[in-house]
Amino acid sequence: MGHLDHAALGWLTPALSYVMACIGAALGLRCTVRALATTGRSRRNWLVTAASAIGTGIWTMHFVAMLGFGVTGTDIRYDVPLTLLSLLVAMVVVCAGVFAVGYGKDRGRALLLGGLTTGLGVASMHYLGMAAVRLHGDVSYDPLLVALSVLIAVVAATAALWAALNIKSPVAVTIASLIMGAAVSSMHYTGMFAVGVRVTPSGEALSGASAMQFIFPLAVGLGSYLFLTSAFVALSPTAGERAASASAQRPVQSTAS
Repeated sequence: MGHLDHAALGWLTPALSYVMACIGAALGLRCTVRALATTGRSRRNWLVTAASAIGTGIWTMHFVAMLGFGVTGTDIRYDVPLTLLSLLVAMVVVCAGVFAVGYGKDRGRALLLGGLTTGLGVASMHYLGMAAVRLHGDVSYDPLLVALSVLIAVVAATAALWAALNIKSPVAVTIASLIMGAAVSSMHYTGMFAVGVRVTPSGEALSGASAMQFIFPLAVGLGSYLFLTSAFVALSPTAGERAASASAQRPVQSTAS
C-alpha cells in the first residue's frame, strides 16, 4: 500500500481549508438570513448568492486540503472536466437545498429535505473530486468511513440550514459558521481516511493537470470571489436599515414640500 500523506505542506492546508469553509458558511448563512427578510426577485438573488457562497466555500475547502494530499511512490494529477463538474455539482445541489428552505411552507419538512439534499450534494462533490484524482495505482475506499463521511455531511448541512433559519445575531452567525466549517472539514478528512491506495510504480505520464497548474489558480480565483462577495454583503444595507433610512427621510421631504 502507498503511504498517504494528508498534510504534505504541514498545517498550512488543513488550516487554510478550514478558514475557506468558515468564510463560505458565514457568507451563505448571512445571505440566507437576508433572503428570508425579503420577497420576490430579491429573495431569489440572495438565495442564489448564499448557495454559490456555500458551494464555493466547500469546494475550495476540499481542493485546498487536497493540495496537501500526497502518496509516496506516485505523482498525482487531476482530471480537469471531472474537477469542474464537482464544482458545478456543489453549486447546483446546495442551491436546491437552500431553495427548499427558502421557499418551503412547512419549516420542519423543508429543513430535512434541504439538509439531506445539501449533505448528499457535499458528499457527492467530495467523491467526484476524488474520482478526478489520477495516480499510478488503484484507489480503494473503506465503506464504513465513506458512510460516516456522508452522514457527517448530511448532519452538518441540516444544522447549517437550521442555523440560517433560526439565527439572526452576527455573533451567533459567526459561531454557527465556525461549527459548520469544522463539520465540513471533518467530513472531508473522514472521507480522506477512507482512502487506500495500492501503488503500481510506472514511468508513464499521468493524464490531467497537476495541483499547482490547475487547482491552485482555481482555488485562488474562487477564494477571491468569496472575499469580494463577503465585502459586498457586509456593505449592503439590511432590510431593517433600509426601512430606518426611509422613515428618516420622510419628515425631511414633508417639511420641504
